[in-house]
Amino acid sequence: MDPSLAQRCADTARGLTIPALLHRNATERGDLPALSVLGDERTRTWRELRDEVAVLSRGLADLGLRSGDRLLIMMSSRPEHWLVDLAAVHLGAVPSTVYATLSSEQLGYLARHSGAEILVVENAALLERWGPAAASFRHVVVVDGSGLTLADVISRGDGDLGAFEKTWREVRPEQPVTMLYTSGTTGDPKGVLLTHHNVIYQSVVLEAVVPAVPDHAPSLAYLPLAHIAERVLGVYNPIYRTGHVTICPDPTQLLAGLNQVRPVSFFGVPRIWEKFVAGVQAQLAAADPQVKAAVDVAREAALEAYKLREAEQEVPAELAAKVAALDEKVLRPLRAKLGLDNMLWAGSGAAPIPVEVLLYLASLGVDVLEVWGMTETTGTATINTPDHFRTGTVGRINAGMELKLAEDGEILVRGPLVAAGYLRADGGVEPITDADGWLATGDVGVLDDDGYLTITDRKKELIINSSGKNISPAQIENLLRAHPLIAQAVAIGDRRPYVTALIVLDEEVLPLWARARGLTGDSTASLAGDPAVLAEITAAVEAANIRLARPEQVKSFRILPHGWTPETGELTPTLKLRRRVITDKYAAEIADLYDR
Repeated sequence: MDPSLAQRCADTARGLTIPALLHRNATERGDLPALSVLGDERTRTWRELRDEVAVLSRGLADLGLRSGDRLLIMMSSRPEHWLVDLAAVHLGAVPSTVYATLSSEQLGYLARHSGAEILVVENAALLERWGPAAASFRHVVVVDGSGLTLADVISRGDGDLGAFEKTWREVRPEQPVTMLYTSGTTGDPKGVLLTHHNVIYQSVVLEAVVPAVPDHAPSLAYLPLAHIAERVLGVYNPIYRTGHVTICPDPTQLLAGLNQVRPVSFFGVPRIWEKFVAGVQAQLAAADPQVKAAVDVAREAALEAYKLREAEQEVPAELAAKVAALDEKVLRPLRAKLGLDNMLWAGSGAAPIPVEVLLYLASLGVDVLEVWGMTETTGTATINTPDHFRTGTVGRINAGMELKLAEDGEILVRGPLVAAGYLRADGGVEPITDADGWLATGDVGVLDDDGYLTITDRKKELIINSSGKNISPAQIENLLRAHPLIAQAVAIGDRRPYVTALIVLDEEVLPLWARARGLTGDSTASLAGDPAVLAEITAAVEAANIRLARPEQVKSFRILPHGWTPETGELTPTLKLRRRVITDKYAAEIADLYDR
C-alpha cells in the first residue's frame, strides 16, 4: 500500500472516538436517517438516535455502570441492541455481545471470565439459558419481560445532559470500545478488546480503498453483532460515514432485505454467496433455452472484462460497450432479483470461498472481493480493492499495516488494526503481540511477488498423514464446496494412510435439484441415500481430485443425512468448522471409511 495513504488514514483517525462521531452526526447531520428495521416504517434520525442513547446512558449510570466496567448483551438484531451498546460506550464501559447459540455451560464461562457488572437479555427464554450464572451479575435487564426491564432503565435516566456530555468527552481513543469473544474452535473463547482507534481506523481505511461507496449510503445489517464484520459494517462504519443502517432481524429474510434496501455495499460470508450462485443456477436451469443462451453470452463478455481488470489491463472500448449493453438488458435484471443491482462494493471473508463461486458472480456483474482478517485485526487485515485484486487471494495488506511470513508460513501482522489485547479473568489485559508488536495469526499463507496473500490453512488444522505428508484440509474442502449440492465438507486424514471426507448436503439447493430430476425423496435424509445424489457427489469428488496432488485426493467419503448448524454443534456461530467436535461426534462414520 502507498505509504502516503497510510499517513492520510492515520491523520484522519487520530483523536476520534465513537461518541465524538455520534455527537458530530447528531449536531451537523441530525436529520439524516440512521437506523431502520426491515418491515417497520419508523426510521430514527441521527439526532433521535443520539437522544435515546443519552437517556439510556444516564439510566445505566444510575445502575452503577462506570468507565472500564464490562456489560454483556444477548439480544437479536434490533434497535435496542445498538442503543444499549452505544449507551455503555458513552460511559467508557465495555459492551460485549454474545452469540445466542451458546450453551448454558459456555455462557457460564463468559459470565465468570468477563466479570461483567450488567447483563442485558432480550427475553425470559434467553435469560433462562444463563442458568445459575445469571446470579453473578449485579443487574440483569430484560428487554421484553418482567423484573428490571429496559424501559425501567430508561426511566431511571435523570436527563442530566451535562453529566452525559462530560462523561463521553472523557473517553479516549485508546480505550476499549467493545470486547468480542472468539469462536473457541481450539479452546476456551478469548475476549478480544478492540479500541475506538482500532474500529475507526478500519472505517477510515475502507473509505480510502473503496472510494466508490459514498457517504450516507444505505446498508443492511443481518449478521450477529457478536461478529466482527457486523460490528464494523453495521455499527462503527455507518457512524463514521453517517450511513443509514436497516436491520434485518431474521437472517432468513436476507433476500427480502436486499430487495428493499438495494445497498451499494454488502459483505457476505462464503455460504451466502454460494447460495446466491446456486439460486441463479437453479433459475437458469428452468429458464427458456433462448433466455439461457442470452445469459451465457452476457456472462462470457462480463467475465472477459473482469479478467482484464484483474490483470490491470485496459478493457477495449468495443468490449466495454458490449458488456454495458448486455449488462443493462440481461444481467442487471438478474442481479435485481437478488437486490444487488446497485452494488458498488461486495466483499467475502471469515472463511475460504471457492474461486469458481467468485468467477460465476463476476460473470453476473458482481465483483466479490475477498478479504482476510480476524477479530484480533478488527476485521480486514488484507483486502482486494476494486482497482487491485487477484481472484483466489485475499488481497494485499491494509494501509498502515505490516505483514510477514514466519519460517513455517504463519502469517504475522502488526499495525493500528491489531487489538489492544485479551481480557484476563482478573480484569487485566494480556498482550496478543510479541515484544516487537507482531501478532501471530495462526493462519498459514503464501505471498506472490506483488504482495497478494493466499491463505493455505490454519496452522493447527494441517493434516499430517501416516507417511508424514503435510496436507491442507481447507484446500480440499474448498474444492468440494464449489459444487452447489455440497454445503459443508470436512477432510479427514491426520495420522491416517489417506484422506477421506464427510459431506453435508445443502438443504435449500437439494430439493430444487431433486425436483428437476424427478426424484421423489421429501427430506435430506431420504435424498442423501438416493443413487442419483450419490452419483452427483461422486462426480464432484472426482472433479476435485483432478486438481489435487495424489496424497491430497479423497479416497472415500460419507454423505451425512442432515445439516450442520451452530445449534447442532459442528459449526461455530460464525459458521467455521468445529473439527474436534466433528471428529468426536462422527467417530464411527470416520472409522468405517478406513475399515473398507
